[in-house]
Amino acid sequence: MAIYRLLQNSTMEPELISRITAAYEQALHTLCVVDRDDPLTEMIAKKIIKVAQTGVHDPAQISAQAIRELEMR
Repeated sequence: MAIYRLLQNSTMEPELISRITAAYEQALHTLCVVDRDDPLTEMIAKKIIKVAQTGVHDPAQISAQAIRELEMR
């Protein structure tokens, strides 16, 4: 999946990576993205990482903000 590929060489703390992956999974579920090879998943993953790096800690908030910024749903 896109998120794991983007994070594989990351120097982020494990706790942040956990929040990011949870937010990513939630965003895919909310947007009904089933095909994990869909190019949309990488766009979502990048936005999730960007939002998480702004200091938002709650995966649900990260997911919701990323979706808003992508102007989806």
